Amino acid sequence: MVGCILTGHGIFAEGVGSALEMVGGPQDDFSVVTFLEDEAAEFPDRIAGEIARLVEKCGEVVVFCDLLGGTPFNQAMMVAASTPGVQVVTGVNLPMLLECVPMRTDATTADEIVATAVEIGRMGIDHPVLDASATDEPEDGDGI
Repeated sequence: MVGCILTGHGIFAEGVGSALEMVGGPQDDFSVVTFLEDEAAEFPDRIAGEIARLVEKCGEVVVFCDLLGGTPFNQAMMVAASTPGVQVVTGVNLPMLLECVPMRTDATTADEIVATAVEIGRMGIDHPVLDASATDEPEDGDGI
């Protein structure tokens, strides 16, 4: 099974990870690595250590990051550049994780997860608008 790491600025990763668990249940080989400003000096070792742990256990790892170009992304990319089997996805959102994390099986590859992440991540962005002229009253007047 492909390992997954969720990281981002502040408590972003903790919050999204908590929402994932609330909706999708606990996940195996899934970890959250926070990036807090007062712990910035330790972050490179923490993210590298967690990536190494999951690569050793799972063979492949996808790191989901909040923001392109931020410290969590940059650090994950540096590790990925020197560690086979590690891929990084940025712009993580809950729909992306809800689709990708449960799809992991022994037959699923990191490439498949990344492709799904990009597709579902984009689909998770929308701008629905309610029709203010619509009424809540049933047309036949009988109700429910």
